[in-house]
Amino acid sequence: MHKSIAVKVGNITIGGGAPVVVQSMTDTATADIEKTVSQVLALHRAGSELVRITVNDEEAAKAVPEIKKRLLQKDCDVPLVGDFHYNGHRLLADFPECAKALDKYRINPGNVGFGRKKDTQFAEIVQKAIEYDKPVRIGVNWGSLDQALLAKLMDENSQLTVPLSAREIMHKALIESALSSAEYAERLGLKADKIIVSCKVSDVQDLIEVYQKLARECPYPLHLGLTEAGMGIKGIVASSVSLGYLLQQGIGDTIRVSLTPEPGAPRTNEVKVCREILQTMGLRAFTPTVSSCPGCGRTTSSFFRELANDIQNYLSEQMPMWKHQYIGVENMKVAVMGCVVNGPGESKHANIGISLPGTGEAPVAPVFIDGQKKHTLRGEHIAKEFMVIVDQYVKAKYHRD
Repeated sequence: MHKSIAVKVGNITIGGGAPVVVQSMTDTATADIEKTVSQVLALHRAGSELVRITVNDEEAAKAVPEIKKRLLQKDCDVPLVGDFHYNGHRLLADFPECAKALDKYRINPGNVGFGRKKDTQFAEIVQKAIEYDKPVRIGVNWGSLDQALLAKLMDENSQLTVPLSAREIMHKALIESALSSAEYAERLGLKADKIIVSCKVSDVQDLIEVYQKLARECPYPLHLGLTEAGMGIKGIVASSVSLGYLLQQGIGDTIRVSLTPEPGAPRTNEVKVCREILQTMGLRAFTPTVSSCPGCGRTTSSFFRELANDIQNYLSEQMPMWKHQYIGVENMKVAVMGCVVNGPGESKHANIGISLPGTGEAPVAPVFIDGQKKHTLRGEHIAKEFMVIVDQYVKAKYHRD
């Protein structure tokens, strides 16, 4: 279990025992204010509690205050994180309104500057964070690791009687870059409760080993995620396995799933995966859970699949309203089962469940509520009637007193 300092980012607390925070990042050109605002809103509505935007040039820096203003006009107070590389020191100095509007700065020690400029430019960003009372994520990435530090560690390693492997040196360089940068920031005057750390890689086993080592040495909250996780099922599985393994050990205070969006897929999918990881692990509850069977030769049709999908969609659509009206509704469990084998049992374990008729079974669908059989549905309107029962259950069980 990694015990970290609590860091406030806008209206969100990261670390210090707070629930694991979901975050994401836009892929719009930040200078395109309308598109960036639209995507931030979509990500936030999907459940992203922080949203990072790139601040890579003057036009992007100029756009940040207007983006923040428009979001607030739409009652969206999601904290905005500015992602800085190479020229962050200059942009924060030249555009103070940008520096003020952002809720957190992200610095990558590997490309904040090079040679003798590295420490100076890092210090300039930290000084702006101090001036405007902003937290900073010191985010190391193995794709842009500090080459001077890596060369130094390799030279030292070559002198050892039993040298470490190249992989072990890479792990060591990631951790040393993050922690030495955090310590330097503290020497410059940035308080420990303004620092978040990450060491991101794109290999599952490397991520697990790096964060296990980092958690033993680091008092700061940890941002967790595979960088360049990949596309589709590969990216989802790799992120779920690695993040789930670390979260189970109490490692990780905020997470992002860095999926490559499939053509036509919404950016919000990465947020949905984050939330599903936390919910399926029992770390947080965001929306009622639907259990449903995969189907087999015992099931007569795809009806139970369609009903499970309809119920899942219905619950997701209702949650934005329900979460303000019904206390604890996000913990509700619904079961939609396709035959008599496991159907009644699974339905009894759920808050509300339905067992649909399978091959050769009587054309009836028993409905169980809190473990007791309460209804028997028949005919062509089973789906609609079941949704009415679910709605009635929510209103009766979770109504705010």
